Amino acid sequence: MDFLSFFLMDFVKQLQSPTLGFLIGGMIIAALGSQLQIPESICKIIVFMLLTKIGLTGGIGIRKSNLTEMVLPAAFAVMIGILVVFIARYTLAKLPKVKTVDAIATGGLFGAVSGSTMAAALTLLEEQGIKYEAWAGALYPFMDIPALVTAIVVANIYLNKKKLRAAAYSTMQESFDKQKDPAGNRVKIWPIIQESLQGPALSAMLLGVALGLFTKPESVYQSFYDPLFRGLLSILMLVMGMEAWSRIGELRKVAQWYVVYSVVAPLLHGFIAFGLGMIAHYTTGFSLGGVVILSVIASSSSDISGPPTLRAGIPSANPSAYIGASTAIGTPVAIGLAIPLFIGLAQTLGGG
Repeated sequence: MDFLSFFLMDFVKQLQSPTLGFLIGGMIIAALGSQLQIPESICKIIVFMLLTKIGLTGGIGIRKSNLTEMVLPAAFAVMIGILVVFIARYTLAKLPKVKTVDAIATGGLFGAVSGSTMAAALTLLEEQGIKYEAWAGALYPFMDIPALVTAIVVANIYLNKKKLRAAAYSTMQESFDKQKDPAGNRVKIWPIIQESLQGPALSAMLLGVALGLFTKPESVYQSFYDPLFRGLLSILMLVMGMEAWSRIGELRKVAQWYVVYSVVAPLLHGFIAFGLGMIAHYTTGFSLGGVVILSVIASSSSDISGPPTLRAGIPSANPSAYIGASTAIGTPVAIGLAIPLFIGLAQTLGGG
């Protein structure tokens, strides 16, 4: 009983944090019809600064740590990114009125990572005094890129198989074995990876990692990026709350099963990551804070680089399905429920 009461008390405490408060506040004022608008250009600057700061933290941490400590968590991040796509392929895609290609794209977006959700988790960990590896934020691309690449490849294979069956080509099996796309060309992996790396989210974060790793940016980090981090994050949470509410209408255009998936999937993915993270914790000393970060990025869904990558890679998928599911429900669940849930669980397991 003490275990459960401690967990529930800590969970409620997390929900009262400023970071989550701004997200909920944004949803409330949007629901009340507020005309408040924050220019997109300002949001882009905020996202750039937040992800650059996370990248700098990771780069500085990697420079000062033993790289072998990162191998197992990074491998788990890759596994989770790929696994999430296949979970959607064989669960969401099997539900009534859900198109398989839309389900695969949704899995890709939920397997990819939200930089803003990760930033919120880092802030809450610091507020709670929970230690984590400085390089933990650098796990981002290890999950993000494999998820997007897997989704696009799996979708192209599915579409190719479907088209060849419909056309009843005599060489159907041979073409499918070669994994050609509907246009008759091989599915090329590198352009997908390149597009992901060139996206604004990963570009900003990888730039920060490189600067933190190969230069000594501690002075500008401590005087500029670190002090502004929480204030900028609160503004972004407010914007994301308003955006989430505005996207709810898009889910009316697709099967309501997306609502169920958007609530269950972030928690399922997070628990899978938490379990793998605990394996790393007991075998390599990966911190409980690091386990939380791995769980949170698994719970998150990409809100910046993922959508345009999927639009280009799977043009036949319905954006209202995967973007609506992610922004309207998936992100609020990840930030408002998954983050406090996994922080509370880590604190409980760690004895407070």
